[in-house]
Amino acid sequence: MKLELSPGGGEWLPVCDPEVLTPGRGMAALLPDGRQAALFRDRSGRLYAIDNRDPFTGAQVLARGLIGTVAGRTFVASPLLKQRFDLETGRCLDDDEVAVDVYPVRTA
Repeated sequence: MKLELSPGGGEWLPVCDPEVLTPGRGMAALLPDGRQAALFRDRSGRLYAIDNRDPFTGAQVLARGLIGTVAGRTFVASPLLKQRFDLETGRCLDDDEVAVDVYPVRTA
């Protein structure tokens, strides 16, 4: 079984075996166009992929952030300035004007 993500355009890219993702921790993947995706598996086993670039600093670090929940929403907190990003929507929970890209994921 492979974790696949769709960076846009309807194509699916195989990324990794989902079992290599430690629940509660992230992993970065390099996409063909040079962008990076941050991959996560929460403690219930749900998979997520968002852009790895922290929009506040420009650093590729979101995969190294801590996962948590607030009001039923699963988020990753940036390891640098601690802003929280909803893993389903990409919306910053601390600044409504900021968001990161979210990539659809599936296992195949």
